[in-house]
Amino acid sequence: MTEHVRTGILRALSDGWSLLFIAVALSLIGILTMHPFGEDGSLAPRQLMWLAVGIVVYAICAITDMHIIRRTTLLVSGYVFAIVLLVLLLLIADPVQGAKAWFSFGAVSFQPADLAKLVLIAFLAKYFSRRHVAIKQIGHVVLSGIYSAIIIGLILIQPDLGTAAILSVVWLGMVLVSGISKKHLAIVFIAGAICAVGLWFFGLQDYQRTRIIAFINPAADIRGAGYNAYQAVVAAGSGEFFGKGIGYGTQSKLRFLPEYETDFIFAAFAEEWGFVGVSLVLILYALLLFQLLGIARKSATNFDALFTIGVALLFLAHVFIHGGINLGLLPVTGTTIPFMSYGGSHLVMEFAALGIVVSLARHGRSAPREAVRQEYFG
Repeated sequence: MTEHVRTGILRALSDGWSLLFIAVALSLIGILTMHPFGEDGSLAPRQLMWLAVGIVVYAICAITDMHIIRRTTLLVSGYVFAIVLLVLLLLIADPVQGAKAWFSFGAVSFQPADLAKLVLIAFLAKYFSRRHVAIKQIGHVVLSGIYSAIIIGLILIQPDLGTAAILSVVWLGMVLVSGISKKHLAIVFIAGAICAVGLWFFGLQDYQRTRIIAFINPAADIRGAGYNAYQAVVAAGSGEFFGKGIGYGTQSKLRFLPEYETDFIFAAFAEEWGFVGVSLVLILYALLLFQLLGIARKSATNFDALFTIGVALLFLAHVFIHGGINLGLLPVTGTTIPFMSYGGSHLVMEFAALGIVVSLARHGRSAPREAVRQEYFG
């Protein structure tokens, strides 16, 4: 083993520990926020169990050489499998809060959209890694958009507007990173505007259009469509500088703020921890994103870099959209925030994504010539 390779592996392991530390810290902060002290029925113990599962999954992915996910047959199989799951979800799953988004197995629920996020990122990373020069041709942009639109469309039908918007941001971000021309970028935005208009009239449910209208003027229907957004803003603002204290969030713990363990956990956290706590969480997310971008910059192959950037874009979109909703800056769509929100499938997926990134960084530096040859010639 050469000194260069040894240094690369040690650096990857160091990156892995820092990513794990940040992810666990954010998870524990979320668990503290969702735990109603002195009351029964807390979701915190179950989330602690999912956190333990997530750490194990992270370790398995980080230790294993995950370059196998670059194989075309595996990626195509995963893509088709994700589509089949999403279709089955629409056909046989029971609605939960008006959306067919989960498969329920007793006390355990699985959201196929979480798996679809990782599959789509890997699929796009493979597609663009082999076409980083040809991406200037509009056909590759369109084809990658079609691949993404199939999954995004199935998620939108559930309906899950938040996840669909997040995956759209991931696709657009990966297209931009891959080197799209300005002319083609303009075409993409025009097509996006046309799709948005069509979505408004033909794709959105009535309650989704009502939420968007309520976002523009939440005070017009404060007891109806604007209730959640209003309570989230009240909760976040009432935390002021230092917060009310852990477990003393009146808006969340007294249930004025709905879904405070999941869709509105950022507002619940802001109420209890205040501006200081929010700044701390945003710093942790910023460190996580900068760490991922640093790993991408040092990646041995285009696939490794694009997959890592895709994961960073996924986390960034989640944080931006969830935070914007909780602060009244975006319409309510029902999205989680990475690591903090309650839920097993998304938490395990997020730890798996970090583990795969560390594995690609660790093993990619040990044989870069072979990896590059595989990337260009298959």
